[in-house]
Amino acid sequence: MLPPHLYDFYLFSLLERVQALLPQMTYHEKLSLLGQITKDVQPGIEQTPGVCGGVACVAGTRIPVWALVGYKQLGASDAVLLQAYPTLDAENLSHVWAYYRFHRDEIDQQITENETDEEWPASIQTRISPFRL
Repeated sequence: MLPPHLYDFYLFSLLERVQALLPQMTYHEKLSLLGQITKDVQPGIEQTPGVCGGVACVAGTRIPVWALVGYKQLGASDAVLLQAYPTLDAENLSHVWAYYRFHRDEIDQQITENETDEEWPASIQTRISPFRL
């Protein structure tokens, strides 16, 4: 941890270096950098070691972002997701979709990893089927 009197100096120096690199970066590199910077301050999303394998979840729940995005990719509407997860509200889903926009590779990888999990298809049927896609 930096002493308080050096923190501002360090932050300013770091910011100058990042600003110098920005013109050389592609759009996707900039988007990735923004995602990395905001990863720890993404509202409504938490990552806690030891909870759901440390993956991003809706804050205050054990509902992984990858599961909601996966259901959405299978055709579930926000209304269906809100019925399937009555503890969630529209604001929670907007946080999930925003998190996904900035962390697409991470979430897509988690979806891929869990597609091979035998529980995934059963969980889709249990959660979503009663509400019809």
